[in-house]
Amino acid sequence: MLEAINSWALLMEEIRVRCCIAGGGPAGMMLGFLLARAGVDVAVLEKHADFLRDFRGDTVHPSTLEMMHELGILDDFLRRPHQQLDRLKVQIGDTSLWAADFSHLPTHAKFIALMPQWDFLNFLGEHAARYPEFQLRMQAEVVDLIQENGDVTGVRAKTPNGDLTVRSDLVVGSDGRRSIVREKAGLNVVEKGAPMDVLWMRISRQASDPPQTLGRIDMGRILVMIYRGEYWQCAFVIPKGTAEELKARGIENFRAEIARLVPYLRNRLGELKDWNDVSLLTVKVDRLETWYKPGLLCIGDAAHAMSPIGGVGINLAVQDAVAAANILAAPLAAGAAPVHMLRKVQDRREFPTRLTQAVQIFAQNRFIGRVLAGNNPIQVPSILKLMQRWPILQRIPARAIGLGARPEHVKTPEAHRRQDVAKAS
Repeated sequence: MLEAINSWALLMEEIRVRCCIAGGGPAGMMLGFLLARAGVDVAVLEKHADFLRDFRGDTVHPSTLEMMHELGILDDFLRRPHQQLDRLKVQIGDTSLWAADFSHLPTHAKFIALMPQWDFLNFLGEHAARYPEFQLRMQAEVVDLIQENGDVTGVRAKTPNGDLTVRSDLVVGSDGRRSIVREKAGLNVVEKGAPMDVLWMRISRQASDPPQTLGRIDMGRILVMIYRGEYWQCAFVIPKGTAEELKARGIENFRAEIARLVPYLRNRLGELKDWNDVSLLTVKVDRLETWYKPGLLCIGDAAHAMSPIGGVGINLAVQDAVAAANILAAPLAAGAAPVHMLRKVQDRREFPTRLTQAVQIFAQNRFIGRVLAGNNPIQVPSILKLMQRWPILQRIPARAIGLGARPEHVKTPEAHRRQDVAKAS
């Protein structure tokens, strides 16, 4: 009988925290780190066993690097393997053009850091773990919300050891563009549309290859190549909904399309043995009408799925997390997060979200959509021509991409000295 009771207890764990964060992506891990640093008891629930998933956004922009400087962890971050990109170049047909120059930004790190997202998330986790208020539960998949009288009071999750119930003063949904949290909360999603999808793949890099470029545009196709040291992480942009049609033409035809865009890759495209070596990202651009309800807040992709244009998704998510921590750390530490405080987070972050999405949609419809249609010869946009003649103009897109419409700064206090926490642990 006692053995049966113990087995039942293992299958029905319940914990209590001030804040429960669903999803261990950039927004969730940064928010968990900042709240724990401010002395708030927080649990991050991540459904996977680790962060090792390929082809996730991994451009860490100057705005995020500046926040790391404010936290005193930038030097440690930059000691991790990464590549630095202080200018962006795009190739249209046979013409190469500089598109953005980050070297004049008013930040300590005047470049984009290219680091696999799993390394970035592990880095945040290592620093968050130095605070006793932080706990990260891997293989804990949030499947439902606990709601009482219209208020969200916790979550239910599945783990390898059975069901987990987390009771909390605040639940934060940062579980991505297919958010279970926002679905269970019944929050209304406004679809903004996207004319494209993306096929991601790895192709090895050779010493004779040219340096980093933003992308190659020609013949109704767009290929973005991200330097990864030993390989290129490639994004092949296709018209929305045409992935199955492309696959039906065969992997050999797909290799030939890449070779036409980037001839120097031809001798290694055999690395794409079949479609298992290619991952489809279905591009979505959407946002919630309301990001919150009593006891619940959504941030990052759960609140607003972004287009991959500009690689700003991670950085907007991190800025959401910093804004949320700045606004909510004190009330959470005091034992509550009233709904008017949750509204302040949306009020703070909705303008940069709307503006960024508007720019992305404009670029999709006015340029990318036309390129993918392949109806007319590709011409170099006039603004890019002006940027070559007057390089100072390259600072404008650099600021938009590198800092965003409303950069956030860390204002949460540190409740413990780190070395004291390290000794105590």
